[in-house]
Amino acid sequence: MRYAVLLVFLFLACFNPSGAMAQEKMVVATYNIRFDNPGDDGNLWKDRSSHLINLIRFHQIGLFGTQEGLSHQLKDMEEALGFPYIGVGRDQGGEEGEFSAIFYDPEQFTLLEEGNFWLSETPEKPSKGWDAALNRICTWGKFQKGEAMFYVFNVHFDHVGQQAREESSKLIVRKINELNIERVPTILMGDFNVEDDNPAYAAVMDSKWLIDTKNKSKIPPYGPSGTFNAFDWEMMPDRRIDYVFVSPEFEVKRYGVLSDHYGKKYPSDHFPVLVDLEIKP
Repeated sequence: MRYAVLLVFLFLACFNPSGAMAQEKMVVATYNIRFDNPGDDGNLWKDRSSHLINLIRFHQIGLFGTQEGLSHQLKDMEEALGFPYIGVGRDQGGEEGEFSAIFYDPEQFTLLEEGNFWLSETPEKPSKGWDAALNRICTWGKFQKGEAMFYVFNVHFDHVGQQAREESSKLIVRKINELNIERVPTILMGDFNVEDDNPAYAAVMDSKWLIDTKNKSKIPPYGPSGTFNAFDWEMMPDRRIDYVFVSPEFEVKRYGVLSDHYGKKYPSDHFPVLVDLEIKP
């Protein structure tokens, strides 16, 4: 009798009479981790990396995009977290230079496809676009969690070229449309190096289907308004330049800018932006 009751319970737990896809929940983030700069006296990677990694672990972030990370920094994080990552260096498409990597928890997510393109007029090869000061790259992955498939695009826009930033937004929207022919849910995240009054931000919003998660959180946004701290404990962070955008299939449960610190020091010169998401069935 007990065995029969157990079977009925399992059947009811798994059976979905509407045929709808189960809701899939995930905690994602974007995090500019600051490249390993030997000139960052007092904020060297070897001193702050464990705090940055513990922040990710403590907040149970299952998938996140990084900006500025060099190959050895990414490998440090991969080893400590047990999360693989995708991406290539922006300089030549190999191990050299900064990455726009995407890390993911392999117990939650399955990687289905991956790729990269450069933010330039020749996105298929390492290149510098428009009035940019440096090569810039977008890394993307197609993932599965439970029954749901979704895309993640992670970017780092140029810090100098305004035209490059605007054209990069247009290019990314175009690339998402080209790659996501199945029209599955999409996440776009990164360090955009612009505030929300900039035309490059408007070019993303003009897509009409990418939503700024800060504006759609079910509860009030948490943390400081700005995401750039410059490693300066005395500065009031007020520049929001790091974003997570999502397509309408996502419900934004909460949004937060995490200002965790250790002894009046920050793990990076940017704060991570954490978003708790749920794919609507």
